[in-house]
Amino acid sequence: MTDEQKEIYDQILAAVNQGNGGMFFVYGFGGTGKTFLWKLLSAAIRCQGDIVLNVASSGIASLLLPGGRTAHSRFGIPLNPDEFSSCTMQPGTDQANLVKESSLIIWDEAPMMGKHCFDALDRSLSDIVGKHANQPFGGKVIVFGGDFRQVLPVINGAGRAEIVLASLNSSYLWEHCKVLKLTKNMRLLSDGLSPEEAADLRDFSEWILKIGDGKLAEPNDGEAEIDIPSEFLITDSKNSIEAISTAIYGDTASLHEKKEAKFFQERAILCDEKIYLSADSIDPRDTGSVNNEALGPDFLNTIKVSGLPNHSLRLKIGCPVMVLRNIEHSAGLMNGTRLHITQLMDFMVQARIITGEKVGKLVDIPRLLITPSDTRLPFKMRRRQLPLAVAFAITINKSQGQSLSEVGIFLPRPVFHTDNSTWLCLG
Repeated sequence: MTDEQKEIYDQILAAVNQGNGGMFFVYGFGGTGKTFLWKLLSAAIRCQGDIVLNVASSGIASLLLPGGRTAHSRFGIPLNPDEFSSCTMQPGTDQANLVKESSLIIWDEAPMMGKHCFDALDRSLSDIVGKHANQPFGGKVIVFGGDFRQVLPVINGAGRAEIVLASLNSSYLWEHCKVLKLTKNMRLLSDGLSPEEAADLRDFSEWILKIGDGKLAEPNDGEAEIDIPSEFLITDSKNSIEAISTAIYGDTASLHEKKEAKFFQERAILCDEKIYLSADSIDPRDTGSVNNEALGPDFLNTIKVSGLPNHSLRLKIGCPVMVLRNIEHSAGLMNGTRLHITQLMDFMVQARIITGEKVGKLVDIPRLLITPSDTRLPFKMRRRQLPLAVAFAITINKSQGQSLSEVGIFLPRPVFHTDNSTWLCLG
C-alpha cells in the first residue's frame, strides 16, 4: 500500500467508524490502485461484521469488485432519469433494508453516469434511511471513484457544455464531496521491470497524462491534433485491417487453434464500430404500431441503437465475443463480459469467459427477447437474438476498466470528440 492509498484508506475508515456520514471522490487515472483500494476497504469493513456495497457504472467494471453489482441493479436507478427521478426501491423491502444497513457504499467509474443518477439515489436514501435526511445520501458514507479524463455521460447529440453540465461534478451534491487523489502509477513499482522498461513506461505514462490534461496541443476551440509516436504506428501494410489484426492476434488463420482464455483476455483492438445480430417484431403491447405495414421485418432489421444487437453477426469457434446485456451476475455474464466461442448450436452458443472473476468458466448463452430502452424510437420493438457482438475489436468505452497487455487502436476516421476518449484509448 502506498502512502497515498494509506491516507485515503484511513480517512474513509474513520468516517465509517464515526457514523456521521461522508461523501468522497477518489480521483486517480488507470494504474493508480483504485480497485486495490476498494478491495482493502471492503475486506476491512466486512471483517468488522459490517456491510459494504460495491457498485459500478457498468457491468464489466462491477465484475472487478468483490460482490460487485451495477448501480442500476443495486439501487433501482431509472434507465433515463431526470431532475425529479427517484430510485424504484421502496422503504421496507429487502433491497432497501440492505442499503439501509450498509456501512459503506463504493461506486466505481462514477464519472460515466449522469448527475441525475446520483441525485435520484440521494432522494431515495433520504427517505429510506430517515435518520439523517438532511445530509447527502441520508448520512451514508459513500465513496465514488474514477477519472474525469475518461468517458463521461453519453448524451445523444450533446456538445461539450451539455456533457459537462450533466456530469457528477455539476450535481448539487458535489459541494459536499471531499476529493482525494491517487497520483502514483502502481505499474511503475513492479519488481519485474528492468530500468529501461520502467523508463519507457514512465515516458508513456507522462505522455498519456498530458493528453488527458489537454496539454499536448495549443489552446483550441475544441479540436486538436495529437502526434502519435512512430513506434505506436503500423505503417508497413496497404491493408490496415489485416495489419493491425496480425499485430495483435498473430496469424488470423490459426486463431482457432488458440483455445487458452488468457490469450484473448489480454488482447483487444479498439475501434469505433461493432457488428451485432438480430431478428425483429413490433411489441404487441404497442397497439398503435402493431398493424402498421410500414414497420415490417425488413425495416426493423435496419434499426441500430445502443445496447441492441444488430441484424447480422457471423460467429466461428474460437472467436472472441462480448455480451451486450446483463444476463446473470453470479455466472459472470454482464454487459461487457468477453468470452471466446467453444461450440455453436442452433439456438444457443457455448463460450468460455475470459474476463472478470469467472475466467475459464463454460457458459451457455441462448437467444433473448430484447427491448431497446432508446426513447427516440417512436414505437416499441422486440428483438430475439443472441446478445453478443464479435470482439476482436471493441469500442473505446467498452475497454474502460479492463487490463490489456497488447492493444491496437484502429481509427479510419476522426472519432475523438473529447479529450476523455483520447485519454481512455491511449491509457
